[in-house]
Amino acid sequence: MHKLVFYLSYPIIWLFSKLPFRVLYIISDGLYYLLFYVVGYRKKVVLDNLKLSFPTKSDTELKLIRKRFFKHFTDVFIESIKSFSISEEELKKRYRFINPEVANEVAKEGKSIILLGSHYANWEWVISLPFVLNIEIFAAYTKLQNKYFEKAIKKNRTKYGMIGFKTSEFIKYMVKNIKNKRQGLYILLSDQSPQVEKTYYWKEFLGVKVPIHTGAEMLAKKFDCAVINFSCRKIKRGYYEIDFKTITTTPKEFGNYQIMDEYLKITEKLIREEPAYYLWSHKRFKHKDKAPN
Repeated sequence: MHKLVFYLSYPIIWLFSKLPFRVLYIISDGLYYLLFYVVGYRKKVVLDNLKLSFPTKSDTELKLIRKRFFKHFTDVFIESIKSFSISEEELKKRYRFINPEVANEVAKEGKSIILLGSHYANWEWVISLPFVLNIEIFAAYTKLQNKYFEKAIKKNRTKYGMIGFKTSEFIKYMVKNIKNKRQGLYILLSDQSPQVEKTYYWKEFLGVKVPIHTGAEMLAKKFDCAVINFSCRKIKRGYYEIDFKTITTTPKEFGNYQIMDEYLKITEKLIREEPAYYLWSHKRFKHKDKAPN
């Protein structure tokens, strides 16, 4: 059945991705109207998240941010499909890395790098990182029930040179590379909620105390990896700029959770600059009532 579903639907997805951007964004506008006004997809979740994060904003302001979020949300969905057939030239024009030398200088020193980012603006087109970085790049992907779709998505995300592996195998691959003295850059989107029972650290994020993923910091200290943050900003529809900022090249000199604190500070500043481009459709603060005093 999985094979049949794949062979019936994938050609449609591929042909859809071949449409020009101007047509795709017309479709995105229609999809936005359907999700927002007809289906009402997670409208309450988004508004609840915004109310917690921006308690001083009026209902009118928050609802306007929510509308802008959904318009952006459907754009990112369409752009992720477009990535199946977008040309290298087009992607370079639309997803521009401002200062890749920040990471390249660290790579030149022979250090492996943990690259921290968040679900902000467009994180899907980060597949183009090999265009500008002089280091092997490793990225985890979520295992899908349909192995045929999983294979197709992995092929798409690694077509420019990125190396993909399942999220469950991330640490195993990293340990293997370090033992074999294979230098690499490891991408981690660290703004998701960890399992509460495995939480070591709670911190205020957007004004709400939440459990924090600390795996990136622990790996950086264990293997002496540099930690660099990447921030993606939306310039206009379909165009993004990415900048890099080194958090540390000497992680062992940082106290417990100081690296994650710096990452959270950068991420929160980015979100507050333009909140509509953050991924608000997840229950960001579902564990807030379990926070220790």
